[in-house]
Formats: sequence, structure tokens, C-alpha cells
Amino acid sequence: MAQAGYAVAAYREGGMWHCDALPSGVLHDLGVLLSALRSQPPEGGPFVVACVDDEFFLIARSHGARIDLLLSDLTASVEFPLAAQVLERLGEDPPEDDELDEVWPIGELDLFSDLELGEEEMESILDDLDAYPEEMLDQVLERIGLEAEFQRARTAGSVHT
Repeated sequence: MAQAGYAVAAYREGGMWHCDALPSGVLHDLGVLLSALRSQPPEGGPFVVACVDDEFFLIARSHGARIDLLLSDLTASVEFPLAAQVLERLGEDPPEDDELDEVWPIGELDLFSDLELGEEEMESILDDLDAYPEEMLDQVLERIGLEAEFQRARTAGSVHT
């Protein structure tokens, strides 16, 4: 079943950030998403973003051999295979039934600390329960200075159902 959403890779080349749309297959499989990340030039900590069905987003960022993951909402793992795969990779249990009405991020909140977006500020962005995941993501990208380039790639790579 197709899911609405998009995926974008962000990487540095010659000291400049670039963003490219990724195929929709990364919205279903963490392995495919991480392969797309590993195929980016290693300069400056490339990352990929997948935003799925207005429900959650995932950021995977490479720091050499280490890959950091940030999932905007742990409860998405109950309904979406990509989110469930993130929990499995992080060694976390899915939420219990009585926790499904809560929304909380999981993973590395400081994955952009080298771009001057620290853990506290990231947590503040992700704690806004009135914001949709895409709005939170826009705040993150604006804060790290990639909003315009990312928007171009996002528009090119959006999948609608």
C-alpha cells in the first residue's frame, strides 16, 4: 500500500549543502533509507529525512561509521513499519496500549548539535503538540539553514495517495 510522504537526502559537497529527493521506497524500509544515506558524500554529516502520512518524520544522520536516528513520534511504530524498524534498531519496545495517546520523540535529539541545534532546542520543537510533524520538521530545517533547498527537493519527491 502506498503511503503519502516524501524522503530527501541532504549532503555537503564542496562545503555547500545540497538536497535531493529520494525514491518512495525509503518510506517503507529502514534498510533502504540507510543505504540511501550511506550513498551520500560523507563530508559534514549527511542526513536523510522521511516524512510519512502527516504522522511522523524520521531523520537518519551519518557521523562517519555511526548513524544517529531520530523518530518524531514513538507511537507511530504501532501503525507504520518504518517507525517500527527504527524502534527495533534502537532496541526500544513499542508503546503499550495505554501509552498510545501520548506523543514523544525517540532517538538522538542532539544529532544536529554541530549545526548549532542542540538537544534542548530540538526537544522544544518536538514537544509542540499543536504542530504537525511537517511543521516541526520545517522548524528544524529552518534552524539549521536548509529550509529553501529542502523545500525544493521535498516538492520534487512528494508522493500522494
